[in-house]
Amino acid sequence: MRSGSHILPLGVLTALLLSQVCSGIKWLALSHTPASRPVNQTQHCKLLPGMVSSQAQLCRSNLELMQTIIQAAREVKKTCQKTFGDMRWNCSSIEIPVNATKYRPDLERGTREAAFVYALSAATISHAIAQACTSGDLRTCSCGPIPAEIPEPGYRWGGCADNLNYGIFMGSKFSDAPMKMKRSSSSANKLMQLHNSEVGRQALKEALVMKCKCHGVSGSCSIRTCWKGLQDLRDIAMDLKSKYLSATKVVYRTMGTRKHLVPKDIDVRPLRENEMIYLHSSPDFCTKNEKLGSVGTQDRQCNKTSVGSDSCDLMCCGRGYNPYTELLVERCHCKYHWCCYVTCKKCERNVERYVCK
Repeated sequence: MRSGSHILPLGVLTALLLSQVCSGIKWLALSHTPASRPVNQTQHCKLLPGMVSSQAQLCRSNLELMQTIIQAAREVKKTCQKTFGDMRWNCSSIEIPVNATKYRPDLERGTREAAFVYALSAATISHAIAQACTSGDLRTCSCGPIPAEIPEPGYRWGGCADNLNYGIFMGSKFSDAPMKMKRSSSSANKLMQLHNSEVGRQALKEALVMKCKCHGVSGSCSIRTCWKGLQDLRDIAMDLKSKYLSATKVVYRTMGTRKHLVPKDIDVRPLRENEMIYLHSSPDFCTKNEKLGSVGTQDRQCNKTSVGSDSCDLMCCGRGYNPYTELLVERCHCKYHWCCYVTCKKCERNVERYVCK
């Protein structure tokens, strides 16, 4: 793309291309940001892909926050793909190419899969910011507040709690920004996206648990210093996966003088704040269908002995599978030597794998 003889930098070009994406999760394109690229001056914000104007403004006024948000975008992709690695839909569509103008239809159509990605994205960015406060990576926040409740005998509040309040405040301000724009998407999609983002944050609140460290003579643990800390993101993702599996299909219906999202096949009732919702049914993801956003399961690895979603029967949709042999090289016959190192030999073994036809 040229203006006279001037060639736009890749980051600016990517930002322009991704500005055409109407999805509220286009900020996940920040995961493409090179680790070597600094974000310590306001002009650096325009080189970052996937942000709408209000997110760029937040970048300019909170420069030190951006590295945490960039890392959160990487974590969303990695965690989503790990969480769904055993299912037909394996979150591969979240890997938007750097030159793409939109996500695949499975994440644009208001599907169950889109619901999960919105919830995970909202949870991940707030999780990352909350823990960045605790680790001292951000000067604008510190440890979370000491709980008001009095601890049991033998316990005391101390340590450095994860600052969930700040994480949710800044995380929602950034991740919800595209959905609060006038031109973001249809009203039904926008309400669905905002609701599922809140589901993710609700799961995060439920994941704030008491963590303790023991003190005492010879490890007697006569007293425990405790704080409120967030569970691992993988555990939160598994909780959201359960909500995905039991998600409620909704319709955009007039109630009174306004339209609301209400459950489709149940008596009209308000939606629960921890209930994942979707507007459109998904394909079975067995075969490739670009129109529906399905990449199919051909050549996907399956587990011949499993009875779960990764079994060859379910993963391959009854098409059958092909075996192949893989040579694995592993450490073996390890010995500990005083003091203090370990030596190992290398062993080779053949492992039979299976891929869908």
